[in-house]
Amino acid sequence: MADNTMLNQHNATATLERRDREMIPRVLVRAMFGLMAITLVTVAFARWTDQPISALPPQDVAVQTERSVQIFAKMDGSARIVDVDGTVVATLAPNEGGFVAGVSRALARVRDNAGIEATAPVRIIRFVDGRLALRDDLTGWRAELFGFGHDNAAAFARLLEE
Repeated sequence: MADNTMLNQHNATATLERRDREMIPRVLVRAMFGLMAITLVTVAFARWTDQPISALPPQDVAVQTERSVQIFAKMDGSARIVDVDGTVVATLAPNEGGFVAGVSRALARVRDNAGIEATAPVRIIRFVDGRLALRDDLTGWRAELFGFGHDNAAAFARLLEE
């Protein structure tokens, strides 16, 4: 009886080990590492041969609407956006201003590295092709907001309309 129990446990263990080996097929793991290697070689080649950056949006598109604002953000996600003339554009609660506050922190870090005041004005721009962007003329920093999803871009679009 004890031998049957031991045999059943051994079979169960062998079955689990086989299942675990088959859970992620070896060919899939090899393909993943192959893709990583190809990507690394491609990027290295582009850097070593000084290939131009080609994935940037066009720079010669006309501006439809533009507004210079100061963003005062807190770590809790709340933010207060003030026009350069001192008018409060928006006061965002932590559940509303998370993306705006996050972008503001990224901009503040770039400005801190350049020795520039974090709350200096930044431009919110809507181009005629519909794209939204942030531009910091003091550091050359820019953010194309279409890459962050519709809801996040809409958070900045509302600041242009208010």
